[in-house]
Amino acid sequence: MSKGSNQKLKLSILCKIMQEKTDDEHSLTLAQIIKELEKYDITAERKSLYDDFKCMEENLGIEVIKEQEGRETYYHVGSRTFELAEVKLLIDAIQSSKFISKSKSDVLIKKMNAFVSEHQAKQLKRQVYINDRIKTMNESIYYSVDSIHNAISSNKQIEFLYCSWTLDKTLEPRKNGEKYKVSPWALTWADENYYLVAYDSAAGKVKHYRVDKMMKLSISEDKREGEEHFKNFDMTSYALENFSMFGGEIRRVHIEFPNEKVGIFIDRFGKDITIRKAGQDRSMIAVDVAVSLQFFGWIFSLGSDVKITGPSDVVDKAKESAKGFLENY
Repeated sequence: MSKGSNQKLKLSILCKIMQEKTDDEHSLTLAQIIKELEKYDITAERKSLYDDFKCMEENLGIEVIKEQEGRETYYHVGSRTFELAEVKLLIDAIQSSKFISKSKSDVLIKKMNAFVSEHQAKQLKRQVYINDRIKTMNESIYYSVDSIHNAISSNKQIEFLYCSWTLDKTLEPRKNGEKYKVSPWALTWADENYYLVAYDSAAGKVKHYRVDKMMKLSISEDKREGEEHFKNFDMTSYALENFSMFGGEIRRVHIEFPNEKVGIFIDRFGKDITIRKAGQDRSMIAVDVAVSLQFFGWIFSLGSDVKITGPSDVVDKAKESAKGFLENY
């Protein structure tokens, strides 16, 4: 490539260099900037760089700050679309989100590096300690969410396979593979999962579906139904009534249950849990949970055939919780 063959790209490359190489703690002199441009076969004079900096700020919204240190003058990019603290916050949210899979998290975090300098990017290798077991296993969820939004905006119904977990940790379509057809009205985030709230015409009522369990989703040509149910619909109240969250001391707890309820535990704790036999048509798991009244309430809600078997102090707390519950009646 001949010297200066990229000259027409000078302003674009200069923006790239300044955004990647400089920040509030790292600056470049004009001589250093000229050397960086030479790596792209671009020539530059000091006076032309002054004009470029002015153009960057006035036309591209990229602020270049000039600072004097002794006899040397340094330049660096000032305000950015996202401040470093904001990027860190977004990355923490991505890493800790159950909705976003591990592989997608890595891709999104890599893209976030474009919003900061290469020096700041080193600070983005953050460790948010979240159990990877609860990261969603369904990569198609991103496309499903997009299709649902499109269906809502175009006032169309959707069709999809709705699945349940099996003991061998695979998602199996319900209703023998028959497709569900509903009218989508809202997407809500609850208990670290995405839910579709829709009107089921066949059942004549509002239902909700876990988006990560929806497969082969397509938009129907039929218009949505059930508008009358959503005119004064309170999504906050609906979410509080239908989804639960709880917290407390983290303990490893042993839970025994009938095989047909395995999907409940895969949903809650992730696909990588170890499932062991615990007798005829029964299984058990050992998982880290937040031990609290809400947790015991969740266990009780699963039925008398689900029980905590250890450790003993947690079993005792469960008994006390159950006793206290019964004493109210």
